Parts: sequence; structure tokens; C-alpha cells
Amino acid sequence: MSRLVEALAPSRLGGGFRWLLASSWISNLGDGVALAAGPLLVASQTDSAVLVALGATLQWLPPLVFGLFAGALTDRLDRRLIVVTANVVRCLVLVLLTASIVVGAVSVAVVLLALLLLATAESFADNASQNLLPILVDRDDLAVGNARLQTGFITLNQLAGPFVGAALFSAGAVWPFATEAVLVAAAAVLISRIALPPPAAAGGGRRGVYRDIVEGLRWTRHHAAVRTLVLTIFTFNITFGAAWSVLVLYATERLGLGPVGFGAITLVQAVGGLAATAAYGWITRRVSLGDLMRIGLVIETITHAALALTTVPWVAMVIFFVFGAHAFVWGTTSITVRQRAVPAELQGRVGSVNVVGVYGGLVIGSGVGGVLAQHYGVTAPFWFAFAGSAVFVVLIWRQLSHVAHADEER
Repeated sequence: MSRLVEALAPSRLGGGFRWLLASSWISNLGDGVALAAGPLLVASQTDSAVLVALGATLQWLPPLVFGLFAGALTDRLDRRLIVVTANVVRCLVLVLLTASIVVGAVSVAVVLLALLLLATAESFADNASQNLLPILVDRDDLAVGNARLQTGFITLNQLAGPFVGAALFSAGAVWPFATEAVLVAAAAVLISRIALPPPAAAGGGRRGVYRDIVEGLRWTRHHAAVRTLVLTIFTFNITFGAAWSVLVLYATERLGLGPVGFGAITLVQAVGGLAATAAYGWITRRVSLGDLMRIGLVIETITHAALALTTVPWVAMVIFFVFGAHAFVWGTTSITVRQRAVPAELQGRVGSVNVVGVYGGLVIGSGVGGVLAQHYGVTAPFWFAFAGSAVFVVLIWRQLSHVAHADEER
């Protein structure tokens, strides 16, 4: 057991990292359960593609609305306390949602409100949790730390969680949300065990939050590599959000899959991510960061067209496997590039600018996807995603070279 712990969380990274890793993995398992159960619960309450897409929109809207404020708080307050508080709020919301299902008071409005509240609390927890890592480990260990956190995200949030969530939902709508409540509570307890160095808990002085936010925006605008990452993720999440906001409808109507089959889509993507995890070190030693970004964007573009064309479940699963590998490589690389480039005192704010780019794209994309699916069929969002991605790849191609030199800018 000690050898396994050492392999997963090397002792040189410290005890604080181990508590962070354990909390992150357990929280990701709970979030993964809800990843499948949430859309299934919405779809069980309505036949409207617009309302199904709205469920995705409401989960993506809070990080867009509160992201910059969450980043400023992360740089001002105890990041550990922010995560614990947000997880307690999430747990309470899940308990209330579970109770509404038990007593038969659940409705599409109740579900959508619960998803909105959960996402709001999670937006604060995620920003603070992600920016605990640069405090707890050395700069040279950021890639290792991020890879371990991403491995938990893939195996638990993407691999085990959704499959378990779909299976639990099949047994009864109440079970996945009760399970998530227990897991989120456990994650809060674990992260409370972290002892932060004194500088990490320092406040923001007498400056206003608005000035803190502006400073983060200004720094991002003047840093070519980080600016390129934010612009890219914003645009590609418009196209991704359009397609993935109706993924539950695509799985059921286009591929003919049931709840467990829908959960298997995320499972297959996670397996692809695990394959990329094993090969990540080998890949980064042979491919420049700029070229790695270019290859990933091409893969994502082709993914949308391929899914729009196929009606065969096993073909779609192969496509989802490749997409999962791409998503891990892109996510791990972009996070590491940003954390290495950004000064410690700006990690929360610059990270929040990236979050706003992520969820701004998802919110816009989910709105577009719902309308397109409602009027033109479930494959229309995928064709939109293919066309939009292809255009942006051409426009951003040369700018991605900035990413390879992120560490040289300050």
C-alpha cells in the first residue's frame, strides 16, 4: 500500500498535496455521478430539447458570472476555507434535491434550480482548489501534480462516476444525488486537513476587489501565451458546448442508447484519457507545446463531423475514445503552461479569466445547440461545431506558437 501511495503521490510533494489529491478524487467521483444523473433527471422531466440544453447552460453559467469574483477571493482569502464552505453548500443543496425526489415534489424547475445552485458553489470551490497546487508543490513538480489531479478527474469524474451515476439512476432517481452528497461532504473534511503556509492565507490589502479583477485581466491581456489559451478555449467551447449540450439526446435518439449507454460515452472518453495519461510524458518529450495544441484542435474539429455522420454506437465510441485522449492532453498542458507562467499572487485571478473563457464559450454554445437541435435535428449542433472549429483553427494556427514560450514571459 505504501508503494502505491508513493507512486500516486510522491512524498516529495508533501502531505498537503496528498490531502488535496484525496479530496479532489473523492469530489470528482461525486461530480462524475452527477455528470450522468443530472441530464438524465432533466430529460426525465421534459421532452424539450431547449430545456435539456438549458440544464447544461445553468451548470455553465455561474462560473461565467462569478468567475472573476471567485478568482479575486481566491487571491485574498484562505483557499482551503473557500473550498470547504462551497462544498458544504453543495451538500445542503443535494440533500434538498434528494428529499424532493423522495417526497415526489421534484419537477423540471426544481432540478434546474438545484443545478444552478450546485454550479454556483462549485465555481468558487474549483477556482480555489485548483490554485492550491502552486502553493503546495514546487514549480518543477507542477506537471506531476497536475497530472495526478487530472488522472483522478479522468478515472473518477469521467470514467467511474458517470457509469455509476447512470446505473444508480436506473435503480432510482434518488440514489445518485444522495451518493454525491456523501462524497462532497467527505471531500470537504479531507481538504480541511491541509495546513497552508502563511503567505497563502494573506489577504488582498485595502484595494478593492474590482481593482484586483482588473489587474488579473490586464496581466492576461499582455501575456501572449496565456491570452492565446484563453481565446482558444473560449472559441472552442462555443462549438463544444453546442454539441455536448444535447449529448443525452444524441445518445438516445441518434445512437439508440439507454441511460447506461449514455454513461458509457463518458466512460469511453475517460479510457482514452487514461491512455493519454500513460503516454503524456513520452508525447511532451517529442512534440512541442505549440504543435501539441495544433494537433489537439484538429482532432476536436474532426470529432464533431465524425459524430454527425455516424449512427453506429461502436463507431461513435471509438470517436469518443480519441476525443477523451485529446481532452486530457489539452487540459493538462494548458493548466501547466498557465501555472508556470503566472506569478503566485495572480494565480486565482488569471485562472478565473480562463474560467470565464471556458464557461462563456459553453453558455453561448449550449444556447446555440439547443435552438439548432430543436429546429434542425440533433446532429445540427455537431455540424455547427465542425464548421466553427475549422474556421477558428485556420485563424489561430500561427498564434499557438506563443504557447511554447510561455515561461519566457512575465
